[in-house]
Amino acid sequence: MQTVRQIAEEIVAREGGFVNDPDDPGGATNYGVTIHTLRRLGLDLTGDGVVSVADVRALSRRQAVDIFITHYYERPRIAEMPEALQPSLFDMYVNAGGNAVKILQRLLNEMGFGVTVDGAIGPQSLKASHEAARPDPLALRDAYGVARRNYYFRLADGRPASRKYARTTAGDKGGWIRRAEEFLSPRYHLSPDAFQQRVAAWG
Repeated sequence: MQTVRQIAEEIVAREGGFVNDPDDPGGATNYGVTIHTLRRLGLDLTGDGVVSVADVRALSRRQAVDIFITHYYERPRIAEMPEALQPSLFDMYVNAGGNAVKILQRLLNEMGFGVTVDGAIGPQSLKASHEAARPDPLALRDAYGVARRNYYFRLADGRPASRKYARTTAGDKGGWIRRAEEFLSPRYHLSPDAFQQRVAAWG
């Protein structure tokens, strides 16, 4: 089992360095940490009295890892989830915030566990997750990974500007889809043909 710091280091590597993509609702981002997160945490890294794009640029890799561990793993209670589920849920929480938990909660409801879909991990979601992880925790991890991939597809279906994150300019799997499949057993990866069929309607 990886340590949480190793998982966080991998997330930072996956997120990459500074970007300020106008099509990304997150705005200016560095190592996956958005300007909105820095403002929410009050991190004026440049010491000029305002949290701006300059602070995003000034963020170090280590600071990003520490932010993720504290605010995206420990505080949301991902640390209390079944171990097999933690890496994917943690990665998705960095990518999508509370929507990562809502995906899980909807999945648990589909599995017959009556949980509230509110994007917060509480006793109800924890109990249901641990029950769903028995006797095969990898099955829950894979089910979550598929649900996560479907979430990305639905975003791209509804928002053409986001399709570049799900499909490359060459027509292959984009970063969102590859990212979801990193946490899936190989047998659940979409074949190239299946992927092309899924995105055919995008033109």
